[in-house]
Order: sequence, then C-alpha cells, then structure tokens
Amino acid sequence: MAKHATYDPYTMRDPRTQYPQPDFSKQPQPAPGLAADMVPKPDHGETSYRGNGRLKGRKALVTGGDSGIGRAAAIAFAREGASVMINYLPEEQEDADDVIALLTGEGHTVFGVPGDLKDEAFCKQLVARAVKDLGGLDILANVAGRQQFAKSIADLDSAAFQATFQTNVFALFWLCKAALPHMPPGAAIVNTASIQAYEPSDILLDYAPTKAAIVAFTKALAKQAAEKGIRVNAVAPGPVWTPLQPSGGQPQDKLVEFGKNVPLKRPGQPVECAPVYVLLASQEASFITGETYGVTGGHMLP
Repeated sequence: MAKHATYDPYTMRDPRTQYPQPDFSKQPQPAPGLAADMVPKPDHGETSYRGNGRLKGRKALVTGGDSGIGRAAAIAFAREGASVMINYLPEEQEDADDVIALLTGEGHTVFGVPGDLKDEAFCKQLVARAVKDLGGLDILANVAGRQQFAKSIADLDSAAFQATFQTNVFALFWLCKAALPHMPPGAAIVNTASIQAYEPSDILLDYAPTKAAIVAFTKALAKQAAEKGIRVNAVAPGPVWTPLQPSGGQPQDKLVEFGKNVPLKRPGQPVECAPVYVLLASQEASFITGETYGVTGGHMLP
C-alpha cells in the first residue's frame, strides 16, 4: 500500500498553511493518472478522516472512487458506517487496490468495479451490481470526471469534446436514471460540478460546459426526485490536488503554481471536500436539495 500524506484537519490552525502550498514540481503523467505517483501525495483522509456513524447502514456507489475527491468520499462514507462500491478505470487499478485494502483492513464493506462510464451499458450494469452486492442503494455519488486542457479551440477535436461530455454528463444521466428506481425515500444523489461552471478557464473549453450542465441537471432532477423523497445536490470544488491535474488537466507550467490564485493561496486536498459529500448524503441535510455547495478556497460561487 502506498504511503499516505498525514495531516491533522481537526486542530484549529491557519487554513492557508494547513496543507502543502505552491510551488510544486512538474510531474507529467499519462491520463487518467495515479495518486500514488503524485508529489506531494494527496490527502484523501486515509489517516485523517474520523467517522461518527452518520451514514450507518447506508449503501453507497461512488464513481471515481480510486483517487481524488471520489476516493476521499468513499473513505468518509465507509468510516461513517456505509457499505461502499467504488468504480474506476482499469488503468487506475493500483490506486483502487490501495483504497480497497485500506477500508477492508479497517473492517468496512467495500467493493471495486473497474469499467468505463462512457459506455451506457456498463453504467446500467454498475448500478445493478451495486444494488445486488450492497443489498440496495441509498447514496449515489457521481464524482468521476474527464479533464484535458487544450490551449485553443483549434487543438480540441470532436472526439475529445465528445469523450468529456460522455464521461461528465452522459454517464451522470445514465447512472441517475438507472439508480433512481432502486433508491428509497431518504436516499441522496450527490453530483460533482466545479468552480469552472461559473468561472470557466480558456483552456478547459469542453470541461467547463460539462460542469455548468451538471449544475442545471442537478437542479432539474432535484425537482423530480423530491416527489419520491430523494434529494439531489452537487459539490463544486475549486482547485483540488488530484491526479486529474498532472495527467493533462493542467499544463505543467500551471501545475507548478496550482491553487496560488485562490484567496487561501493553495489547492484544496480531497479530504477537504469529503465532509460536504457526507453532509449532503446524510439525514442531517434532510431539507437541502437542488443546491450546489462550493469548496473553492475562497473563489465564491455566484
């Protein structure tokens, strides 16, 4: 198992210096990237997240659960008492094995299912398997995403544009459509938007519109799902230190200063997003639906 970053998120301290700050080293990786190869290692909560039984007995499916924000959500859900299934690409097996070993070693129920969310048939199969293996489905956390920068629209071809929308938007639709018939009143869907929905970067011409679509999708679906007693919300992270960034999400020269332009002067760590996913999945958020919560280091949502 890879050595994890160790930070203490519970002792009061200056948030500007609580986690690593830029400058970072250039560290190119092939997509989709591995957390195991990042310097410094991201904190997904492996040693820092403490559970309090807020999701005891729940059954959760988390896409992108091998690394980044999805991994942080999976760890938090498990430590809050949920049984968890994570999905990831086959190329991310090393990271997936790491988190599965961690959680099973702690006595949690966790399943891993590799597969590509760009495939509608696989999305349907994934939900069916989650319902079967977990014994139901109470939480769907849609976290997996595709982000590859292009400096100009001339450099962005139709295949890449389509792949980003299939991963970020179409898969979201397929998974929600398949999951909702299995979800009981009190269940929750948590989608993953981005600050890019509101402040799009010029080099993320395909990625930013997908995140705007997720915000609108979340609001619309929340109105439908409310009639079934199911809540639908989204989290909108700002710059977060995940494999998405060095594996083509950012140019290497921008990676060096990643997060420096937010008021807190550093990127967020995946574990800093986890409590928001837990809140929105839990009964404590019983009167919250159709909302988008920012975790942005001070770049405020409108």
